[in-house]
Amino acid sequence: MATVWSGCSTSCGSFGQELPPRGSRSGRDSTRFRRRSGGRSRVDAHQIQTPSPAMVRAGACVCRAAPCLLESEVSGKEDAEVAVWSIDGEPHGVDGHDGGKRRGLRRRPVRPPAVVEKGGVSAPLAIAAELDRKSEHGGLRLHFLEERDEELLSRRLIKLSQSNKVRSATELFDSMRASGLQPSAHACNSLLACFVRRSSLADAMKMFEFIKGKGMATGHTYTLILKAVASNGGYASALEMFNEIEEDEDSKKNVDVIVYNTMISVCGRAKDWMLVQRLWGRLKENSLSGTLLTYDLLVSIFVQCGQCELAIAAYQEMLQNGLDPSEDIMKAIIASCTKEGNWEFALATFSRMLSAGMKPNIILFNSMINALGKAGQDELAFRMYHLLTSSGFKPDQYTWSALLSALYKSGRCWDVLELFQGIKAKHPMLLNDHLYNIALMSCERLGQWEHGLQLLWMMEKGGVKISVVSYNHVIGACEVASKPKVALEVYRRMINQRCSPDTFTHLSVIRACIWGSLWNEVEDILEEVAPDSSIYNTVIHGLCLRGKIGLANKVYAKMRGIGLVPDGKTRAFMLQHIETD
Repeated sequence: MATVWSGCSTSCGSFGQELPPRGSRSGRDSTRFRRRSGGRSRVDAHQIQTPSPAMVRAGACVCRAAPCLLESEVSGKEDAEVAVWSIDGEPHGVDGHDGGKRRGLRRRPVRPPAVVEKGGVSAPLAIAAELDRKSEHGGLRLHFLEERDEELLSRRLIKLSQSNKVRSATELFDSMRASGLQPSAHACNSLLACFVRRSSLADAMKMFEFIKGKGMATGHTYTLILKAVASNGGYASALEMFNEIEEDEDSKKNVDVIVYNTMISVCGRAKDWMLVQRLWGRLKENSLSGTLLTYDLLVSIFVQCGQCELAIAAYQEMLQNGLDPSEDIMKAIIASCTKEGNWEFALATFSRMLSAGMKPNIILFNSMINALGKAGQDELAFRMYHLLTSSGFKPDQYTWSALLSALYKSGRCWDVLELFQGIKAKHPMLLNDHLYNIALMSCERLGQWEHGLQLLWMMEKGGVKISVVSYNHVIGACEVASKPKVALEVYRRMINQRCSPDTFTHLSVIRACIWGSLWNEVEDILEEVAPDSSIYNTVIHGLCLRGKIGLANKVYAKMRGIGLVPDGKTRAFMLQHIETD
């Protein structure tokens, strides 16, 4: 058992100096101790028993704050096995009382003289060397703890861990274990959290095994270690560890909803919604009730992964459990409902937000108007618009787009054009190509080719980018109004503006020319376009319906010659007219 100088605790500071060698002078006059201040200035060295040479050669650690040696192993029996010596060289009583004599620095004597073993090495020297190796693993040292109160030391360990002083905390933890003292579960979890924050997985795993072995593991312990494993090895490693914890009966009883929340969050970051759904089911199987955080995670993950039905199911379960959803959850649910077209549930959720005193933003208003408009609920969409303006918001481009789409979806094309003119008069800076296209769609449905040409001219004049979709709507309006020549002019204008026509453009202009008896123009367009079965089939259908059988046969032969396959309707037309001939 190593020799120990008392008078030191963990609060003394760091320990990093080697014990200085004794002076070279002979006898006991070579070393003196000085007091720091006041009182007697010196105490002769011969009044103090000389330490054992074995202790000096072992390279024991010295506290910088007090003249004390630090032992590597401290057992609970040591205090009963050694006597306490005073400065005068006379032993105290068993109870530590010196009979009223002067008190000063004290030390405990070493064990009996060294016993030489095989190889000429004394047993104390070998033990001291072994203890020294144990006390400096990874640059850490064991401290002699004068303080024996486990609760007080545990509080110190918690404070060091929370301050991220990992070295000092680890030294205190190891010293408590070496002294036979047991840190509290809170202190162990605090040190484990410190290791996790420092991304030291190896130390975290050792601490976890210690806590688990002592039967002190809690839900917080499992949460910390699962986070550490997920950060270093990915969510699959964390899930494997979680499964092992659940299979262990002793560990399973400590798994709470917070541990499940941790695993749901880990799997959610990996976008593995199927694992999240499975964990949600296991949570209910273990008779655990989800918290607000649980459902917040579930709704958020399912919405991000496009699983809107699961998100709504989690939201409904939360309401059934009597939990009040947060604003973020409601926004996510409304977004999911608008994507799925479930406008009724979205409207109910929106009303719940208003009843709870929450203030929706303009994005949420626009989302609701859009959802109602797509469902053909134009009246409700405009009520939502009035609620938007009464809430102090100004409608933006998305608001007007949603309202125009709602009117168009309900077949109110004239109202679309009227509302568009009002936007143009009051908010000209908000006009963009999308708003123009909704108005052009209404012109196409109404056959208002003149109004369509006017809008197209306004787009060119205002510098708005005209896409192939815009040209197609104007050509479609000319087709509905039986204005083939105007459609051809728009088609030529489109090519001159270097806007490449698509299949819909060619089909529309060809149909207009066929019904306008512009046969030469039809043949010219066929020469310009790339071979396309849908275009040739449309031409043959139109020619047969207009009685131009000869020209239809010519087009059909050309179609088969370039390797295009006619559809069933085209074959039927050809067979019918062959039998007639």
